[in-house]
Amino acid sequence: MKEFKPTSWSIDNRTSIFIITVIITLAGILSYNSLPKEQFPDVVVPTIFVSTVYPGASPSDMEQLVTKPIEKQLKGINGVKKVTSYSIQDFSNVIVEFNTSLDVIICKQKVKDAVDKAKRDLPNDLLEDPTVSEFDFSEIPIMNVNISGDFSLDKLKDYAEKLKDRIEEMREITRVDMVGALDKEVQVNVDKYKMTAAKLTFRDIENAIAGENLTISAGNVDIGGMTRSVSIRGDFKDVEQIRNIIVGSQSGAMLYLKDVAEVKMGYEEQESFSRLNGKNVIALNVIKRSGENLINASDKIKEVVEEMKSSDFPSNLEVVITGDQSRSTRVTLHDLI
Repeated sequence: MKEFKPTSWSIDNRTSIFIITVIITLAGILSYNSLPKEQFPDVVVPTIFVSTVYPGASPSDMEQLVTKPIEKQLKGINGVKKVTSYSIQDFSNVIVEFNTSLDVIICKQKVKDAVDKAKRDLPNDLLEDPTVSEFDFSEIPIMNVNISGDFSLDKLKDYAEKLKDRIEEMREITRVDMVGALDKEVQVNVDKYKMTAAKLTFRDIENAIAGENLTISAGNVDIGGMTRSVSIRGDFKDVEQIRNIIVGSQSGAMLYLKDVAEVKMGYEEQESFSRLNGKNVIALNVIKRSGENLINASDKIKEVVEEMKSSDFPSNLEVVITGDQSRSTRVTLHDLI
């Protein structure tokens, strides 16, 4: 009978085979734990969007005056796979898809150059130039952390920013976008009648405020053999400083901003909204770094949320996670294993 040597060697060296099997098994487990786990692989599809806003234009006007001139220039770019567009009231969007072998940054620059060429054929009364942007699959949030409660807007935003900072510290996370929060601003509401009576213009008031809100370099000074830079800080610390800005004079008396305008702290006009279960919330959209483990990132975020709920946040602050992509990834991995 002919002997198969590898089999005979394995039988004679059972201990060695057992050790090799254990090593291979451990290596497999370690590799599984270290491999990035995604529902879908990172896909780079060079897709560029050209968006144009033209208030007052009908869909047919948008197509004739804006969309077609842009399309004409885009179709002449090398490497373009497909150009699609749609025109609606006041808005035009052109989507340019390139061959996957091309670099996204180069494609975006080519589109910008083509749009610049198309500008001479666009309406002269466009409020803004066409916007060129790229689509990146890695920019899709892996989860949304929603924060709500019976608190003031400032307090709710403070809690959201604390959680945002903790999540952004993780190496798996690129950034966290905050949606639904209001940013503070100083509002100067000028009384036109008082301004006219004081013989002032809006430009006078604007220049007076800008001139006071400056940090100016005052040169260098030698101290103990070392050169130190000196600056005069003039930026505002509170609203009262703005109210007391001198904007002119009347009958020999100084005229302050508070004499012709109401100056108060307010909020910027809200541009983003987020709602959950019928009520307003502040949402944190978490963007994962490309190539990092989705499941690990999700687990770490949940740990941070639970930690802050127990130690930093009040009990009546609601923190709800939605849109967690790791759930479907876990199900897929479970089915494979």
